[in-house]
Formats: sequence, structure tokens, C-alpha cells
Amino acid sequence: MELSIVEIWSQMGLMARAVAIALVGMGFASLAVSIERMLVLRRAQRLSAAFAATARPLLEDRDVDSLYDLAGGAEYKGSPLTRLVRYGLEAYRANRDDEAVGPVEMTRRELNRRLEQLASEARKGMGILASTGSTAPFIGLFGTVIGIITAFQGIAASGGGGIGAVSAGIAEALIVTAVGLFVAIASVLFFNYITARYDKFDMTMQHAASELVDYLEGAGGRSTR
Repeated sequence: MELSIVEIWSQMGLMARAVAIALVGMGFASLAVSIERMLVLRRAQRLSAAFAATARPLLEDRDVDSLYDLAGGAEYKGSPLTRLVRYGLEAYRANRDDEAVGPVEMTRRELNRRLEQLASEARKGMGILASTGSTAPFIGLFGTVIGIITAFQGIAASGGGGIGAVSAGIAEALIVTAVGLFVAIASVLFFNYITARYDKFDMTMQHAASELVDYLEGAGGRSTR
């Protein structure tokens, strides 16, 4: 007995259909988040690399003011690295007269806080992938249980049912589990891939923050503003 997806869908109960629709919706939501996060990361890496190439000569010259103006410009707006440098330089300029702690130490503390903030922003929506990957199999299993119960209720009501009827009912039930597993596996793969790329980018941001602090320690009041 051959069963097509259309035939299986037409014979599904209302609850099994609702579960299948929910799983498909979760799959599309995970796909949308994955694409959006990868595009955001790609743009952030591109802008950050361009900003770093322009900012490095200014750092080497200890030209804090020019670097501050560059970080505040519109050319690299949207780059996490640009925002991080801007936050650090603002803290440095605001605490230049702080003799108790010192502007460099205040900058270091501000950068540590901002790194956590930027990391949180970068992982926006990743909870959807994690939740989908962990719950989709159980939702599919729930749909399977409902489908099996419905199938046996139909067999009991008809007073019979050979192997063909049982096979059809089981196929209708198990298709929901298959959908749940597919959605979960795809979500976990996307989550792991994007997380690995973000971890690498986070490491780059941390190195940039440390490098900025090192250069500010040698700025020695070159700024006059």
C-alpha cells in the first residue's frame, strides 16, 4: 500500500494537523532567524574589517581625537567594532581628569560592559533556534501519540481493520515525528554554525578592546579637546 503525503494529510485528525502546522511554522521561524543572523554577522564583519583598517594608523599615531571622529562618523555606522571603539573613547574622554582610578582603567571597565551588551545584541533571536531544536522532537512525538490514538479509535469503531488499516494509521502518526525531527536537526545545525561564527567574532572584538586599551595607555595626553 502506497501512501502519498497528500493522502496522509487528508486522513490526519485535527489535532495531528495542528501539531504538523505548528512544527512547520517553527521550522520557517528558525530558517528566517538563521538567515537574518547570518546576514547581520556578515555585514558586521565587513564593516568592522573596513573600520579596523582605517583606524589602525590612527591608533599607532595615538591620535585619539581623529579616531573618535572616525568612530562617530556615518561611514561605519552599524559596525559593532565601531560602536565599541566609540564607547571606549567616550569613557576615556569623560574620565581624563579622574586621578583616583584613571581614564584607562575606566575605559577598560566600560569596554567590558559594552562587550557583554554587544554580544547579547548579536545573539538576538538565537533563543528561537535553541528552543526549536530542543522542543520540536517532543512536539512531533506528541502528534504521533495523538495520531496513534486516533487510528486505533477508528479501528475500534469500525469493528475491524487489517494490516493495511493499521499501517495507514501508523504512517499518519509517524509523519509528524519525522517532521519534528527534521525541524529539530536543522535548527540545531543552524544554531551551532551561527554560534561558532559569533564566538569567533566575539574573540576578535575582545582583542580589539584590549588593543584599544593598550594604545590609550600610550596616548599620554596627545588629545587637546
